[in-house]
Amino acid sequence: MNRPIFITGIGTGVGKTVVAAIITEALEADYWKPVQSGNEEGTDSDWVKSSLTNSVSRIHPEVYSLKMPASPHLAARKENILISVQHICEQKPFYNRNLIIEGAGGLMVPLNQNDFVLDMIRALNAKLVLVSRNYLGSINHSLLTAALCKQYQLEVAGWVFNGYDTDYEREISGWSGYPLIASIPTSDDPGKLFVKAMADKHRDTIKKMIC
Repeated sequence: MNRPIFITGIGTGVGKTVVAAIITEALEADYWKPVQSGNEEGTDSDWVKSSLTNSVSRIHPEVYSLKMPASPHLAARKENILISVQHICEQKPFYNRNLIIEGAGGLMVPLNQNDFVLDMIRALNAKLVLVSRNYLGSINHSLLTAALCKQYQLEVAGWVFNGYDTDYEREISGWSGYPLIASIPTSDDPGKLFVKAMADKHRDTIKKMIC
């Protein structure tokens, strides 16, 4: 059984869910988001499910689905819930194909008073895909993310960049030492057609570099 593939980003709002859907579609993989904050207007799992065209991917339920759209530790505290990394690992779904796991925010998003997203990644023994988007300050955020991966000896398959900028992509890949997996355009309507088009375009590279 392949190790799970964990999608994380350099921060919030960089396109992790779209990238997770594209990789899930490309590999006909299963998808799992263990911790969801802000579930009252639909979840990332709901969106991914609605954006896939293949008939074999399974969307596994969240372990923690929290109402408040905030950092998981705050959203959980609001509902008198303590997020447990051990419990998440115990609830990891059985899968007989690739499993795509989407994180919350970036590596240092707190899950409780002691554990962060990176602790969940280590406990799940997952391989990482890093998602970056070009904005003012994103070089620093990207390289800090890469440095943390190296500090904690996390295995990184490479980068997916949201928005075309060849200089930015080349420099981040070069400085971090992690390769480019794919570059996807930003889209005002990243639904089924967009996800399928990007999955078809990058499928061979995704299979080669991630699996």
